[in-house]
Amino acid sequence: MIILIAVLVLGFIAGSFGLLLGYAAIRYRVEGNPLVDQIDALLPQTQCGQCGYAGCRPYAEAIANGEAPINQCPPGGEQVIVALADLLGVEPEPLNEEHGEHKAVPMVAVIDEQTCIGCTLCIQACPVDAILGAAKHMHTVIADECTGCELCIPPCPVDCITMEPLPQTLDDWKWEPPPLPGEAYPEEDDEVPAHA
Repeated sequence: MIILIAVLVLGFIAGSFGLLLGYAAIRYRVEGNPLVDQIDALLPQTQCGQCGYAGCRPYAEAIANGEAPINQCPPGGEQVIVALADLLGVEPEPLNEEHGEHKAVPMVAVIDEQTCIGCTLCIQACPVDAILGAAKHMHTVIADECTGCELCIPPCPVDCITMEPLPQTLDDWKWEPPPLPGEAYPEEDDEVPAHA
């Protein structure tokens, strides 16, 4: 009987604290800045740090606070700069080359598994955990997770990581638009770009 009373008392206390915490969570909720959320949604979410911030969310916060310009995101390129300018009501600026250049064709890291010594420095550098491996064993890149940020290249002591164009699939293939009136069709020998 004493155990039953103890269980009921503890259950009542736990339920009371649960209700109190639930009320406090609703009553004292801290609202985030909706502008930061909108800016963060426009950024490419590569978490590459090329903008000078630890990831896309800190960069979005810096833009919203007026601490950073909108042209520091190489993976997003001109498309993201224009979208940010439209959202913030400012003039678009050209990409700041100091932070890198925009690549028209998406790139993915590839590890030469014969050369890899398994040092794990690339694993530590990857912001999205796209590299799989263990100490003193070969590593490999999960291509679907790799954002092409190139942060894994500098720490590699044996230079076994290269950046290669992402293989084109039916999901990202685009038909080249026909030429405008007065322009000629490209010759069959001319190389047609893979990505528009």
